[in-house]
Amino acid sequence: IKKQQQDVLGFLEANKIEFEEKDIAANEENRKWMRENVPEDRRPASGNPLPPRLFNDSRYLGDYEAFFEARENNAVYAFLGLTAPPGSKVGVYILTVNN
Repeated sequence: IKKQQQDVLGFLEANKIEFEEKDIAANEENRKWMRENVPEDRRPASGNPLPPRLFNDSRYLGDYEAFFEARENNAVYAFLGLTAPPGSKVGVYILTVNN
């Protein structure tokens, strides 16, 4: 999980995409928000969705696998829902677990 989080964060930082990281391990409100905002068909059969999960404001974008696939296909900006050029302010949230 930590390696995947670092991969997403590193990409966003390198491309100057503003984001807000929300820790679900230390904050029950963030954990609850994630459970409520990950669509039911994107949740695991048992347990809670594992981070990283990406959102544009409250719109669910996907998990690490979806991000990775978009990056491999040079479609990350479309995946993130960005219409502005890189470096513009956007509301991308990454839910993470910090140790």
